[in-house]
Amino acid sequence: MAMTNDSTDIDHEFSKNSSQESALPENPQNNEAVEIVEGKVEKVSVSKHPEASIPQTDLSLADIKRSQFHPIRWVVYLVILLVALIAPYWFGRVLAVRHTAQIVKLLSPFAPQGAALVSWAVTVFALATFALSFVEAHAWLWRILFLLLLAFEQLIAGVSLLKFQFWYSTYVMYGSSSMLPNAANLGIIAALIAAGVYAIVFVGLLVCIRKDSPLNVLTRSWASFLMYFVIEGIALLIVLFSGLLAAV
Repeated sequence: MAMTNDSTDIDHEFSKNSSQESALPENPQNNEAVEIVEGKVEKVSVSKHPEASIPQTDLSLADIKRSQFHPIRWVVYLVILLVALIAPYWFGRVLAVRHTAQIVKLLSPFAPQGAALVSWAVTVFALATFALSFVEAHAWLWRILFLLLLAFEQLIAGVSLLKFQFWYSTYVMYGSSSMLPNAANLGIIAALIAAGVYAIVFVGLLVCIRKDSPLNVLTRSWASFLMYFVIEGIALLIVLFSGLLAAV
């Protein structure tokens, strides 16, 4: 009989607590509710989205991605990419061959260090926007900037007659003024070599560093982006202060 009374008292107390808990108000502004936790009245956080914000659908992720893919847009972009890769370089070579005096006069205000810096900067930021076009695949801004910077870099390479052993071609074309196009070529080559070094270092970090290692922070997007500019900066300093500009 005592056991029956105890059980009745427990059920009564549980029902009382439940009714009190349901009667306690919620604060929709602060997304908090007052509840009884282990016999004490406490404020607890509640979800800001009690209802699903995404409607239910029978489409799979592949179906959604397929509906968002526009092949004509990508075909047009690839065609423009090929044009930006070929046409400016060809146009730059035409200027170098047919308007050599005008090119020399246009470049005369620059020092070799300035020519190397401009070509290096254009190449570095072209590669950076190329990488960002993959990181933020939904944004077309980086792809457009990449096309513009690539076209400008190819124009500089065409005017400077960039190729293997470019110093022979520039000397024949520009004579005693060949130091400026040579410096521009060195800026482009330094930026490309530094990008290759960065790619090797980054892949090496991904392979060698464990996921639970503190050094894994080096593989984060912001850290890898900073590392890219550090390596590129070292390459620029080598070009400017190692005597390469005077050697070619």
